[in-house]
Amino acid sequence: MPKSADLQNLLMGLSQASLIQVALIVGAAWLLIKLNHYSQSWLTNIHPGTLRNSLLALAPIFQLVIICVAIALIIPLLIEPTFENLAAIFGALGLALGFAFKDYVSSLVAGVVTLYEMPYKPGDWIEINGVYGVVQTIKMRSLKIITPDDTVVIIPHLKIWDQLLFNSNDSGPNLQCIANFYLNPQHDAAQIRQMLYDVALSSPFIQLTQPIQVIVLNKPWGTHYRLKAYPVDLRQQFGFVSDLTLRGKAALDSVNAELTIIPVGFVNN
Repeated sequence: MPKSADLQNLLMGLSQASLIQVALIVGAAWLLIKLNHYSQSWLTNIHPGTLRNSLLALAPIFQLVIICVAIALIIPLLIEPTFENLAAIFGALGLALGFAFKDYVSSLVAGVVTLYEMPYKPGDWIEINGVYGVVQTIKMRSLKIITPDDTVVIIPHLKIWDQLLFNSNDSGPNLQCIANFYLNPQHDAAQIRQMLYDVALSSPFIQLTQPIQVIVLNKPWGTHYRLKAYPVDLRQQFGFVSDLTLRGKAALDSVNAELTIIPVGFVNN
């Protein structure tokens, strides 16, 4: 294996023509990545729905292929691709990156793992580290999500190493919504359960092909009703929950069902 002094000699023999070729390859790779980004945006506007999410998921894979091809073309122009030369270059590069860009490289590696495992895709509604939103784009180092408040959040992929990831729809067209109701225990539970079921069934947002469930739970402070149903469109989830909550409360008021206040010590129960 060459010594450290030989590492400098590997790069000193570069000709001007080689440098121009490297610059052209880098420029072409950059243009292809930009073209990939814009073409994906154009295609997804033409093909909405599930196909849209599949097309968006291909964008980071194409980007990774372009980068790998560019690296494969550049290496022979810089050095003779022998085992000793490659070991010297990548050894020195790995050592430098390990100290200077540890977190950045970790995010890149996590990005490659993300492309392989696909724990989230564009169009998925996910929660990472308490941040909930829809995945808009996935890049090699990070992903960009848009929260319900229209805030852009950039999350490094390395978060998948040590954070819980919640995926509400897992790249599918269905997303379960839950409306909660907390009542005084003095009421007809069967009647209330049927009323809440009818509230969901009559919602203009309801997806009738998916089940409606009303879960009844006894708590120390009263009775907890969880009305679970699916909207037609994932983007309607917040309007759907609001509709269920408002009309559910009106239905409960019509039979004088008394809402209860959860004591501070039972907020998460």
